[in-house]
Amino acid sequence: MGTSATSDDAGAAPMQRLLSRLYAARRAGVVLGLERVHACLARLGHPERRMRVRVHIGGTNGKGSTAAFTEAIARAAGHRTGRFSSPHLHRFAERFVIDGAAVDDEALIAAGDAVAAAGGEQLTFFEQTTAMAMWLFAERGVEVGVIEVGLGGRLDATNAVSAEVAAVTGVAMDHQEYLGDTLAAIAAEKAGIFKPGQRVVVGRAGEREAVPWLVEAARAAGAAAVTVVQEPSPAALALRLRGPHQRDNAACALAIVEHLAILGHLDDNPARWRQAVAETRLPGRLEQVAPEVFVDGAHNPHAARALAASLDALPRPRVLVLAMSRDKDQAGIAAALLPAVDAVVVTAYEQERATPVAALAALVDELAPALHCERVPGAAAAVDRARELLKRGLLAGERPAGESGGSVLVAGSLFLVGEARAHLLGEARDPAALAENMTPGDAAAASAAGEAYTDNGKRRS
Repeated sequence: MGTSATSDDAGAAPMQRLLSRLYAARRAGVVLGLERVHACLARLGHPERRMRVRVHIGGTNGKGSTAAFTEAIARAAGHRTGRFSSPHLHRFAERFVIDGAAVDDEALIAAGDAVAAAGGEQLTFFEQTTAMAMWLFAERGVEVGVIEVGLGGRLDATNAVSAEVAAVTGVAMDHQEYLGDTLAAIAAEKAGIFKPGQRVVVGRAGEREAVPWLVEAARAAGAAAVTVVQEPSPAALALRLRGPHQRDNAACALAIVEHLAILGHLDDNPARWRQAVAETRLPGRLEQVAPEVFVDGAHNPHAARALAASLDALPRPRVLVLAMSRDKDQAGIAAALLPAVDAVVVTAYEQERATPVAALAALVDELAPALHCERVPGAAAAVDRARELLKRGLLAGERPAGESGGSVLVAGSLFLVGEARAHLLGEARDPAALAENMTPGDAAAASAAGEAYTDNGKRRS
């Protein structure tokens, strides 16, 4: 079973206070612009400038994997690396990775104290965490910083950091309430990270029609060079990360490091780059966490379609454990996943923004009335029930009881993935109560790309 860190744990009290303060800052509401995080970084002495080179990665889907690939390549080249990403699956510290490992609580507390002393307590959650990451990277001597956008790009707190290379992995429909109701509007927000003199990469992990818009935006911003990823990484490259879409993400990362090499920040060694990409791991991306259990966020229709296209490698029968957030395109996600599975166990994760089990089950029944569907509150219980369906041969017409085979897929929300993964692997988790220290409306406004955190309860403009 997964466990939750508590204030009774030795040394946990300072960390609990930090997390409580940060999560309470989510109540800040609508705060547009980058002025506050710029000012905080200035008061900290601009720690972001102490890195040798910075890479900024945005996009609707694939930015986390692309960031992980990029960081792994730079680390394999012998550089001290930092990666700032969101959301976390179990522990807040997962957002801050130095040389391939999450930082310890002591370092986080020091970063939180430094940001607070620089007026950070007046900042929103994501502004504070961005400033903390830059301070940590500077203090730890990071040479290559890989920074993942939280939500959108133009007004995201990470855009206060000037990067030598910027990439948008792709654009698809998601977070319309923040970014706009059209693909063009969303693309414009994503392209807001492009700056004069940058080298820019435009990836293929999105809708193809958005690619020329991104290229035009990069040129209009005064980019020094623009690379459009045309083909995925070589089929002969055996990635640890599953799914054909990961080849697109790997190709985007390889294009990024080509620019780093041109700038003189990385040795030109494609063979070593490909080896690093092949060995990269990232939790929650079609990850196998038990012999028959795989987990993936798939939190928007485009990501769900990419996941569905990756499922041929998973044995049947396939049981989907499904939960989604209230503010997601639930019908679009379900329509992509349901045809690829043989049964569904509908559940809800712990936080209030989860869609109620009954409502999600009704949607499944409407879209796939012939599909076996069960309602099981709680991620852990739902995963256990799905495994039981396989073990006991309870899916009619699939295989006799006692025969091995089949798979369980946990998908629809990274919050769900975090809870299921903790349950199966025994991973410690930060208390859910901290994340729920807000109203449901605040929680919805506090969600960023991939269900991370942002500051605004309406479209950023």
